[in-house]
Amino acid sequence: MRRRDLFPALAGSCLAAHAQQNAQLPLPSYQPKSMLSVPETRIQKPRFPLIDIHTHISFSRGEKMQFQATPEELLAVMDRCNIRMMVNLTGGRGDGLREAVAGYDRKHPKRFLTFTEPWWSKVNEPGYAKFQGDEIAKAKADGAHGLKILKMLGLTVRDKDGHLVKVDDARFDPMWAACGDLKMPVTIHVSDPLAFFEPIDRFNERIEELGNHPDWSFRGKDFPSNAELLDARDRVIARHPKTQFIVLHVGNFAENLAHVSARLDKYPNMFVDIGARVGELGRQPRTARKFFDRYQDRILFGTDATPKGKEYPQQYFCEELYQIYARFLETEDEYFDYAPAPVPPQGRWRIYGIGLPEQVLRKVYYGNAERLLGLRA
Repeated sequence: MRRRDLFPALAGSCLAAHAQQNAQLPLPSYQPKSMLSVPETRIQKPRFPLIDIHTHISFSRGEKMQFQATPEELLAVMDRCNIRMMVNLTGGRGDGLREAVAGYDRKHPKRFLTFTEPWWSKVNEPGYAKFQGDEIAKAKADGAHGLKILKMLGLTVRDKDGHLVKVDDARFDPMWAACGDLKMPVTIHVSDPLAFFEPIDRFNERIEELGNHPDWSFRGKDFPSNAELLDARDRVIARHPKTQFIVLHVGNFAENLAHVSARLDKYPNMFVDIGARVGELGRQPRTARKFFDRYQDRILFGTDATPKGKEYPQQYFCEELYQIYARFLETEDEYFDYAPAPVPPQGRWRIYGIGLPEQVLRKVYYGNAERLLGLRA
């Protein structure tokens, strides 16, 4: 007689107890270990020197800057990870911009580049449109290489009556035009993951992330929909064909690559980066591989990396982050973590590599950024 037949009641009660205990297990405590046995490629650093087009070394409070790390701290990791250059998108404006450029770009030429940001605090002042357009030329003279638009535009910047300022507001047309005339690319973050616009309920695949960051939810109130934000952005891109727009986070719609593809086909002045979205790309590896093959001249390497930002592991500046990106781009490994964290921070899934060929890797790692930023190898 088999052992399990000798003690059926005992076995049943034990199983019931375990089931009851596990039913009360909080989801954040659930950390299952995969039983898969699949090849695992250890990548110490990316195959080619890369340009990270999307990092945040500093943050501005008006014209005052808060720096996340010293150049020496950054360079130590950069050299180990084959990072040729970091592009600091949040370089501020005015005195803050000049401070950032002096401390990084001019102190370590060819290793750092800084972008400027608009003066949102002045948006309701008379003559803002001309002022902001003129500021782009001043920023370039101060050393800025491009413009960064945070998702504040469309989601938090408000007019004097308290209404949200739309992405395609005509007051910004001189700014977009100036960037085109001065060959300064615009990196633009409009909208957020689609789940952030959905109810926070049992059907929301990012419920843990939204629970950790409830202010990231844009459901209800007077927030526009994801579609409204993207449509407004598209109207800006269409109105300014001479301006190069790098639409961050895979066109802000990594969940729907068909949508992003349609926009890339329609707007030749549109490019995308992959910052903080390997978690989305890697769970649709066949579709993502086709996307990279088709738009290999329009995709830039970016991570959204932030030093000392461990609360956001999908963009924490460290060696492990760049190893994950390299594994995703360079290998065909299966079912691995998309962030250096014990619990997946964006959603409960793992990713697969897309194994890009060398010629595509070179373009994504550095070639496309060189062209847009006017750099030489």
